[in-house]
Amino acid sequence: MKNILAVFVLAMGAALLAPFSAAHGKQTPANVTGKWHFVLDTPGGDRPLDAEFKVNGDQVSGKWATADVKGTFSEGKLKLEFTFNSEEAGSGTMKIDGALADDVITGNWAFSEYAGTFKATRAKE
Repeated sequence: MKNILAVFVLAMGAALLAPFSAAHGKQTPANVTGKWHFVLDTPGGDRPLDAEFKVNGDQVSGKWATADVKGTFSEGKLKLEFTFNSEEAGSGTMKIDGALADDVITGNWAFSEYAGTFKATRAKE
């Protein structure tokens, strides 16, 4: 009888705590909306760049310096491809392929014949 009572008490406790845990323990899905500070590793040294993204569904828009951004963000993966004008290399297509983890985006970039890695952190507001 004691075992049945103990199981009943545990089951009732779990049932009572389940809604509380679900409401308060639920994590907000990862998101890239907002301002970011990118540092691109380039053959000429680190290049800092600021960007601002908006996400609608899995579609990303916004600004990369002065360029209009287009791309996707899904399952923690950021993929951008947009026209960019570099003072050093001229106009071309910028490609960003990264992953968001712990509020940091890391990955690879490619522009014209150049390529490298990058790290982006949320800009302080």
